[in-house]
Amino acid sequence: MSRPTGDWARIDAAVRAHGDGGAVVALDRTAFLANAADLVRRAAGTPIRVASKSLRVRSCLEEVLRMDGIAGVLAYDLAEAHWLATESGVEDVLLGYPTADVPAIEALAADEVARERVTLLVDSVAQLDLLTRVLPDGVPVRVAIDLDASFDLPVLGRLGVLRSPVHTADAAVALARQIAARPGLRLVGVMSYEAQVAGVGNQLPDGGRTARLKNAAVATMQQRSMAELIPRRSAAIAAIREVADLEFVNGGGTGSIEVTAQDPSITDIAAGSGFFGGHLFDGYAHFQPRPAIGFGLQVVRRPGPGIVTCHGGGWIASGPPAADRLPLPVWPVGLHYAPREAAGEVQTPLLGAAADALEIGDRVWFRHTKSGEVAEHANQVLVVEGDAVVGEIPTYRGEGKCFL
Repeated sequence: MSRPTGDWARIDAAVRAHGDGGAVVALDRTAFLANAADLVRRAAGTPIRVASKSLRVRSCLEEVLRMDGIAGVLAYDLAEAHWLATESGVEDVLLGYPTADVPAIEALAADEVARERVTLLVDSVAQLDLLTRVLPDGVPVRVAIDLDASFDLPVLGRLGVLRSPVHTADAAVALARQIAARPGLRLVGVMSYEAQVAGVGNQLPDGGRTARLKNAAVATMQQRSMAELIPRRSAAIAAIREVADLEFVNGGGTGSIEVTAQDPSITDIAAGSGFFGGHLFDGYAHFQPRPAIGFGLQVVRRPGPGIVTCHGGGWIASGPPAADRLPLPVWPVGLHYAPREAAGEVQTPLLGAAADALEIGDRVWFRHTKSGEVAEHANQVLVVEGDAVVGEIPTYRGEGKCFL
């Protein structure tokens, strides 16, 4: 499936033959597995930890975790992490964000299996105080430190995400010592996410002079960022190891795998969006995920020549509000949004010559900006292999789960 049109005609024919009505989400299993294999190849021997927020389909998580080179999950919510550790038997689940969910912490403390498999993330003494207050005496839990991997530049300021305040080796060691002083907390790992490299595209697709200049600026920033980060992170990890025996150091993301793997302090690399290949990840020079998941909306109106209206469509991605957060209509080729309406909550008008060939009940196929967020809009995913739908698998939502 080459970008941006791919094999959507084949997928549409398979779904049509399957007979499902309404909006549908379809997964091309061949593309999905090819993407997984490519992530492993890019990591060059460093294990991939699956970022569950970018899948949110449990059977897909379980399938890739059986592959060589993929081990462990990076979860986004404590209740989700607990569920995966027990219901799916995932033995290594790192919670990628701090939690203040007291009932979820209490549930984790009461479950011996989950306590041995789930690692909480912390970046401040205040979070440690909360855990100490909630945890019963004598009940240990695993914790990891979130080490800031952002890059500071004069004028531009912080490049990366506003996550952890723990930026230096001294700050990391101070927090590690605080953890070691609390009997209920066991420091086992570190997470350090270089978002300014992993999540920023370095190849805008339009090819004009402005795009070339921006691509060059991004590439330079990313090179300088990693040149600063690798020695700083290595020093911090070495210092923390003087306080605790670390089991893992997680870093990176789908867009930074190659350079993150060059950091000797890293033991596993997070990746999520590269499995499904949302269109936000089309803008990278060094890798190209195949579009493995998409959603089809049915045509329900034809307001006039060159216009069709689909039922639903407002599947907007999180992040800074902008056109790149909209789903991308990819098939039939040649459709675009009406500027005054864009993707609507209940209906989405689309313009273009291709509209005149569509009938009521036909589908238009879209790619979501991100990867896992699409699963929040559907109870199931149709699995397409070759020319046929070969299965129906539930999303988190389809299993009755709503973690955020």
